[in-house]
Amino acid sequence: MEWTPDPRELADLELLLSGAFEPLTGFLGHDDLHTVHERGTLADGTRWPAPVTLHLPAGVSPGDEVTLLDPEGLPLAVLTVTAHEPDGLTSGPIKGLGTPEHGPFARLRRTPAQVREELGGRPALAVTMRGPLDDLSEIADTAKELDAVILLLPLAYGEPGPALVRAALRAQERLPAGTLVVPVPLAPRDEPEIDLELREHVATAYGAAEHLAGPDPVHIPGPPHRRGLVVFFTGLSGSGKSTIARGLRDSLLELGTRTVTYLDGDVVRHLLSKGLTFSKADRDLNIRRIGFVAAETARHGGLAICAPIAPYADTREEVREMVESVGADFLLVHVATPLEECERRDRKGLYAKARAGLIPEFTGVSDPYEEPDDADLVIDTTHISIEAAVSRVLDTLKGGGWIR
Repeated sequence: MEWTPDPRELADLELLLSGAFEPLTGFLGHDDLHTVHERGTLADGTRWPAPVTLHLPAGVSPGDEVTLLDPEGLPLAVLTVTAHEPDGLTSGPIKGLGTPEHGPFARLRRTPAQVREELGGRPALAVTMRGPLDDLSEIADTAKELDAVILLLPLAYGEPGPALVRAALRAQERLPAGTLVVPVPLAPRDEPEIDLELREHVATAYGAAEHLAGPDPVHIPGPPHRRGLVVFFTGLSGSGKSTIARGLRDSLLELGTRTVTYLDGDVVRHLLSKGLTFSKADRDLNIRRIGFVAAETARHGGLAICAPIAPYADTREEVREMVESVGADFLLVHVATPLEECERRDRKGLYAKARAGLIPEFTGVSDPYEEPDDADLVIDTTHISIEAAVSRVLDTLKGGGWIR
């Protein structure tokens, strides 16, 4: 079996392979996880601060070997499964097959062993960074007092990673000669105390005699009109969602204050999702693809308008998480025109075909539509014009500061 772990698991895998997580030799199982939570140790009593876990799908059994891949399909390691829990938690030792070859500042990555060799026995003052360094004088003074090499360890995980490494390189220019910069893909832990303890462990692995934790970043979001936004319409076929979405697109283009991308459900079906069926699995995949493109648009400050049926609540929530994970905003608009009205309109004759059994798994007839309970705006087009519906959406965008 081959499997691509999620970004957090991949980051932990890289640190396991590099030796930064010594004495761990693989992902933790149930017993180790329990004692880490309860006592801050592994099951054998070895001090360890934080969970390092991997989840795999069903069908994996003890003794199986699973090849772990990077997002581009490059084999990174083989996991020998020792246990697989019902929730997917999978433990076992790993054997490295390669190292990550891509990514920003790959040339700066070094293993703890390589850094210790470069230090040549000299003491090091490690500074772990999750944000820019405010006071370099304290670092320089401490290093001078210890007669130590300064080792900047930007904890470059996720979207902020490249900017953090650039901040470390700028700091390097203002610190004493010989200061080293080594990016470490350490994902943050939710509890500050645990995160700090894990940072100290990693710093020690890289040869630190002393460790300073740089300040946590202060995130001040930009004004709404500068942030990425996804306006996601959901509703039954014939509800009016595509017509409202197109009207919104046209109005925003007329205003000219935002870059707009429009992702209509039918158009996406013919292009991005060509070949998919209308099974639940393929419907979910179609919505995930729309969500991915929309999130990439919003990541760079654009405004994306999506208008699929999106009948399932869990998949809509996945899209919301995709968008918010890149620092953008998500606005869910439920076009709540009743089934009876949608069927009365039936411009494409789809409901009639579904009632006749010619279209299987048709939303609202032979397949469910899960009405959202988290919609930011609800519109019923039964008794209002499309122009009025578009105005309601525009008013919401103006009220939220997303357009001016």
